[in-house]
Amino acid sequence: MTDFLLLAFVFLFAGVFSVPIATRLGLGSVLGYLIAGILISPVLALLEVDVLSIQHFAEFGVVMMLFLVGLELEPKRLWQMRAKLLGLGGAQVAGTAAIFMLVAMALGQPWTVSLAIGLVLSLSSTAIVLQTLNEKALMKSDGGQSSFSVLLFQDIAVIPMLALIPLLALPELMEIQHSVAASHGADDAGHGLTLSLVEGLNGWQTTLVTVAAVAIVIAAGSYLTRPLFRFIASSQLRELFTATALLMVVGIALLMSLVGLSPALGTFLAGVVLANSEYRHELESDIDPFKGLLLGVFFMSVGAGINFGLLADNLAVIAALTLGLMIVKAAVLYVLALVFKLRGADRWLFALGLAQAGEFGFVLLSFTVANSVIPAAVADQLLLVVALSMLLTPALFILYDRVIAPKFIETEGREADTFEEDNHIIIAGHGRIGGLVRRMLAAAGFSSTVIDFNSRRIDIMGRFGLKTYYGDATRPDLLHAAGIANAKLLIIAIDDREQITQLTKYLIQTYPKLHVMARAVDRDHVYDLYLAGCRDIIRETYDSSIRMGRSAYEALGIKKEHAQAMASAYDRVDRATLVEVATAYDPNIPLAENQAYIDKVRAVMEPWQATLKQEMEDIRRSE
Repeated sequence: MTDFLLLAFVFLFAGVFSVPIATRLGLGSVLGYLIAGILISPVLALLEVDVLSIQHFAEFGVVMMLFLVGLELEPKRLWQMRAKLLGLGGAQVAGTAAIFMLVAMALGQPWTVSLAIGLVLSLSSTAIVLQTLNEKALMKSDGGQSSFSVLLFQDIAVIPMLALIPLLALPELMEIQHSVAASHGADDAGHGLTLSLVEGLNGWQTTLVTVAAVAIVIAAGSYLTRPLFRFIASSQLRELFTATALLMVVGIALLMSLVGLSPALGTFLAGVVLANSEYRHELESDIDPFKGLLLGVFFMSVGAGINFGLLADNLAVIAALTLGLMIVKAAVLYVLALVFKLRGADRWLFALGLAQAGEFGFVLLSFTVANSVIPAAVADQLLLVVALSMLLTPALFILYDRVIAPKFIETEGREADTFEEDNHIIIAGHGRIGGLVRRMLAAAGFSSTVIDFNSRRIDIMGRFGLKTYYGDATRPDLLHAAGIANAKLLIIAIDDREQITQLTKYLIQTYPKLHVMARAVDRDHVYDLYLAGCRDIIRETYDSSIRMGRSAYEALGIKKEHAQAMASAYDRVDRATLVEVATAYDPNIPLAENQAYIDKVRAVMEPWQATLKQEMEDIRRSE
């Protein structure tokens, strides 16, 4: 028990301290976990911990992650992805495996060993890539969706790889392995027993059992989960629901393992089946913490598993192999991005994001050694290459974020449109806010020049006869071309918080007579825009929240006119308080650490609440 607690403490301590520091430095949580693993590797060696066993256990985090990904992906959407899934994913695996096979043969390896190496290195890291894409909100981009399609195909491709690899066994390695096994004697007989539902079956029987297992997962997800969760929910015990969610994921993973399929693939299918379930969000909230912890342990085990002794002895070779692997994969992926018409920054996101080897590489390399396919000495070096490529992946995402993506902000997609109108109203951004403002202005007879940086949205608007100009509204030259010198009103409705703030500062300083109306994403952002000089600031969810509160009053039996008066009273006091507290706001100090701001809020809170309570009581007394 003490050993277990000590090990848990080491991993938790390393993660809790390393990840926040890495995140604050802009390195991302994945790199933070990997660095934490490297730092604790001497401690684990001192404690004689089997890092590989921990890694295999923590890989269940990948299984949980794919279950959650499946919950976000409805069957209809998965069917829409079939072209990318089969075409892009299939081309990537086949093309990359073929190139690495040829390289290995050129380096003197037999074709069987070379093919196995090519298959192992063709895979990418589902854990690192999906975690990073979600963390950076890139999952829904074209590059993110293409990356997901390839990763999903790779997870499926592991199944035939596991079937093919034993057929590539080298006779000389088999003889060595048999002699080593015989030298251990009969004492080891019975150890390492693994359960399987397909062991000893012929081809068609194995196929039948496998198809039946997949059918059971789909049928259970479609017809059994709703009554099961309804029954569990009736107990009103949150921990029982969590236990049931874990039971389902573990059970599906176990079934897939028993028939020789990828557990991650099975749980992904279950997630897709449950994507339309009313229990979807509850399942997400229950599974997500376990997924996060297990993935963190997995990344730390990757960092801790690096054999620095072997790396030091073969530094030049392994470094060259690692860089070669990443360059070749990035090149193949970039070509595929061109073929499948990914554009701009998405092309680079796709190429760089998948340029590493993956966690299934550890599994397949162990499998190849166990089946006498790849010599142990070669496999040990390849394990280092796989681990180092995963370790370098966060650096590629940083390169994308800080160097590549900013360059495409000005050039992505197409050239900025030529402005044919000279309106006195300019709207920057035609999303859910800008589009509604435009329609309201048009209904009152006001014409506006609308600029948006999403070419697809502009094409859709064009089909409805709405003229929208393509371009980056934060560019001074484009604003000049749009007629800002003669404009009376500019409405900032773009999504990005920093871009809103920077554009507001520029407009207030450069065009002091221009009326600037800015969208604020939250209360803190109001203060940033206020300090920038803007005095017409609209909180994007504030008015809808006030309306919802007013509707809540009505639902509780308060008359409509009184509910409106109460909502107006809250609105008036809140706005006054917002202005009063703004004087203590400092953009250079986090709110939780700004003592002057905290003191100011606490000073005004009591009279604010008393005033508001009195107004509410006066209104209700008049009913």
